[in-house]
Amino acid sequence: MSETATTSGKTPVDFWFDPLCPWAWMTSRWVLEVEKVRDIEVRWHIMSLAVLNEDRIDELPEEYREMLATKAWQPVRVVTAAWQKHGADVLGPLYTALGTRIHNEGEGPSREAVVAALDDVGLPASLIEYFDQTDFEFDAELRASHKEGIEKVGQDVGTPVIAVPGADGEQIAFFGPVVTPAPKGEEAARLWDGTLAVASVPGFYELKRTRTAGPDFSNL
Repeated sequence: MSETATTSGKTPVDFWFDPLCPWAWMTSRWVLEVEKVRDIEVRWHIMSLAVLNEDRIDELPEEYREMLATKAWQPVRVVTAAWQKHGADVLGPLYTALGTRIHNEGEGPSREAVVAALDDVGLPASLIEYFDQTDFEFDAELRASHKEGIEKVGQDVGTPVIAVPGADGEQIAFFGPVVTPAPKGEEAARLWDGTLAVASVPGFYELKRTRTAGPDFSNL
């Protein structure tokens, strides 16, 4: 994924997401706003909080353990299966349908929400069979996509990961930005321009402040 232009001639923006993550959801809505006002084209990829945390699950706060041990696997399995069976073009629409139901409408990552999201985008209802498939048929593909994204930024972050071509053709990759609510219009564009500016500086590591507001995690 080192090309500097898509077939449409726009700059490719590779975006790795886990459908369960509310922060990735907010960032994804911002990037889609940027797509309206900057010459970019978003390409969606899967990563997994379950994969990221499976070797350190016992070190996490108790309230996160069950979610990451069970719920975090279910939607991402279905999304991965949809990608493998129907191509990468389904990822964006399916992510939007899932995120709208899970995060915006408060349905959470339930089987019913996933079934409804599949129907929303015209995908076969039979894909729900992967929801509880513990011996997951496309586990290798899920892990490969996750690895591709996380290795661009390191193991100490989560979702989302964004990668864009740099001035020398090499990708610039970063976690985040974590932002809520998602900016729109020129505000979205200003944040995009500033994010690229700091991310392109060699040696840049972190920019952070105390969070005063955020999405509701209670429905996950």
